[in-house]
Amino acid sequence: RLVESGGGLVQAGASLRLSCLASGGAFSSSVMAWFRQAPGKEREFVAAIRWGTGRTYYADSVKGRFTISREQAENTVYLQMAGLKPEDTALYYCATGSSYGTHPTTYRHWGQGTQVTVSS
Repeated sequence: RLVESGGGLVQAGASLRLSCLASGGAFSSSVMAWFRQAPGKEREFVAAIRWGTGRTYYADSVKGRFTISREQAENTVYLQMAGLKPEDTALYYCATGSSYGTHPTTYRHWGQGTQVTVSS
């Protein structure tokens, strides 16, 4: 089970940190990812991290602004977002799967999402 938190309404240029608490499974060989979906658009990959090694992956659109990390002792994955832009407005989802990929079908388990709204 994945539960996201930390979304909100912020102004452009602000920062937010999203959290994803994972429970009910073994994550040592998993990949944890963040996706987002804006109204009328497809769900898109944002970032991912290998739970065991900590290797990270980013979409070009967020590289240099967003940072994904994990706290193994707390079974939590974070997405630190800085320099937020109005185009970052979306419902942000946490997902987990057994391999890395940028397509949503790569990931088997999903949270319910947390809304991020960035005003200009």
